[in-house]
Amino acid sequence: MENKNNKMRLRQQVLLEHLNPAAAARRSAVGGVASSNLVVCSSPCAAGDSAPYPRTTDFLDDVVIVAAYRTAICRAKRGGFKDTYPDDLLAPVLKAVVETTGVKAQEVGDIVVGSVLAPGAQRANECRMAAFFAGFPETVPVRTVNRQCSSGLQAVADVAAAIKAGFYDIGIGAGLESMTSNPMAWEGSVNPRVESNQRAQDCLLPMGVTSENVAERYGVARKQQDAASVTSHQRAAAATAGGKFRDEIIPVHTKLVDPKTGEEKQVTIAVDDGIRPQTTLADLAKLKAVFKKNGSTTAGNSSQVSDGAAAVLLMKRRVALEKGIPVLGVFRSFVAVGVDPAVMGIGPAVAIPKAVQAAGLELSDIDLFEINEAFASQFTYCAQQLELDQEKINVNGGAIALGHPLGATGARCTATLLHEMKRRGKDCRFGVVSMCIGSGMGAAAVFERGSVVDTLSNARPIADNNLLSKDAK
Repeated sequence: MENKNNKMRLRQQVLLEHLNPAAAARRSAVGGVASSNLVVCSSPCAAGDSAPYPRTTDFLDDVVIVAAYRTAICRAKRGGFKDTYPDDLLAPVLKAVVETTGVKAQEVGDIVVGSVLAPGAQRANECRMAAFFAGFPETVPVRTVNRQCSSGLQAVADVAAAIKAGFYDIGIGAGLESMTSNPMAWEGSVNPRVESNQRAQDCLLPMGVTSENVAERYGVARKQQDAASVTSHQRAAAATAGGKFRDEIIPVHTKLVDPKTGEEKQVTIAVDDGIRPQTTLADLAKLKAVFKKNGSTTAGNSSQVSDGAAAVLLMKRRVALEKGIPVLGVFRSFVAVGVDPAVMGIGPAVAIPKAVQAAGLELSDIDLFEINEAFASQFTYCAQQLELDQEKINVNGGAIALGHPLGATGARCTATLLHEMKRRGKDCRFGVVSMCIGSGMGAAAVFERGSVVDTLSNARPIADNNLLSKDAK
């Protein structure tokens, strides 16, 4: 037995000497070492994982996104979806995420849909109907979630969490809003107790008033807000002209009804209809403030009231590999935070750093940001507060130009971000989606481009051990 162990140690020693030729040469010079005196010591490998964030789970347990699509975004009551039922908005994107990937509808463990304005029970039924219209069997459940403007992103995060927890391996996070069908309005009376609680009272502030509060409290000038609006329209127009949205928009076959004659016309909507390419600072300067006398928030530097839907298909990486489905992105982290309701728009400035930290990253690691432009005041403040590079934020325009269908925005931003990251390739690894939330909150999520593979070329240094990797420094 002892002889067998000596032979094993000898073989190991030969391997180590191959890795350290200088030591082998010294050994030869002194006549070698008897096999019985060989001492083989294990040591840590220098070629460690080069991921810039700590690995907390097995690679195959990553939650990945394999498809993300949206409808065009259209102006509420005036645009291309003014005569489209909400369930007919959602169904095409639900159908697209399974058809384009080859996933069988019955394999989906759950469909979670973010929605804000519609009555809860009605919207829940509409989403269930949309799933049937999209070809899903009765065995696939559907539910809704409402965290106001972050509802679409919350739906994606909820599905990611459920997959991580092992509830199912495949799920869809989606978002839907028809602001034509369900305008913003408070139903019923307000609890008189709000008079005794300022924070509760501030939850009732019109969103435009909170925008004015942000501008006043943090010194965001009218010209800065109008400039952000011009940039949003210019970038959205350029993205549309360059065909950048074609990869993410699913055409919707619907109808338009002439309000005067009642005549119906069959149409296919595949282009966002709220973009104004000719918007200038001079034009915007002519607009009056809407929410406050001598204020700075106007219809021109606020997000548009819109109709739209989006869907994101998530699964475990192991499942994607087994099915041979390319990975579009990896879900890395999600955070929701609370802020002062009177300045609810600052939410992203608080949520983004926390989400980035939760992913084990720093702000400088993020290559692209999709920050919802609820109002130019809050968008500008958040970008300045975080000292973000303007060339990394909303590179294809934002909600001021595209529109803000409340429940759909988070899923829409996710689709826009991941497709842009795919286009940019190796120069774009990490991206963030974030938005402010009515009543004083913020949300943010970090995504990683799907085709990234960590190399082992930047191996970590190992003290007093240069045997295993010439890359260690």
